[in-house]
Amino acid sequence: MKMISPSLLSADFGNLQRDIEMLNQSQCDWLHVDVMDGIFVPNISFGQPVVKHIKKHARKPLDVHLMIMDPGRYVADFRDAGADILTVHYEACTHLDRTLHAIKDAGMKCGVVLNPHTPVMLLEDSVQICDVVLLMSVNPGFGGQKFIENTVNKVRQLRDLCQRKNPDCLIEVDGGVNTTNAPLLFDAGADVLVAGNAVFKSENPQQTIIDLKR
Repeated sequence: MKMISPSLLSADFGNLQRDIEMLNQSQCDWLHVDVMDGIFVPNISFGQPVVKHIKKHARKPLDVHLMIMDPGRYVADFRDAGADILTVHYEACTHLDRTLHAIKDAGMKCGVVLNPHTPVMLLEDSVQICDVVLLMSVNPGFGGQKFIENTVNKVRQLRDLCQRKNPDCLIEVDGGVNTTNAPLLFDAGADVLVAGNAVFKSENPQQTIIDLKR
């Protein structure tokens, strides 16, 4: 499976509806929405009202990535805003199992996110709950960062873990993804790639999405 989830963090916020309509007509699979609180990561993006606005125009599933502290408090809020997939950081969840089950009970697909320094093996007891695991290939908080090469090895490790514990779990990678490293990530076992600048700074974003899938 080769899926692309363009990150709206790199879209033109002054023309957000235009960019969403462009993605609706593209071969992308999900729309990636980064929610940042300025505490867990050193940046603030947008919250539930903007997600709700995005949902009005999107014809692809919303892949909402919570880069916030104590995300379990907001599960119902983001369901109501229109999230289809909700991922939370391992590093931000005191009660990860409870949060993942709350997401599922709310009717969304659930996932865990790992920062670059967080070992894959820490998911031994929770990966079986997940619909998706997202590996950060940059330190979270800002777009346009350089891809961390060791992520390819982490994808392989995670693929082995998923094969043992939950073969249906999708592996997603976010940060610095481009047409050069996309083949390496897919070959290592990734299923979904998040691409921000690679898509939105391209002269032909729709063609870039096709190229990433190839």
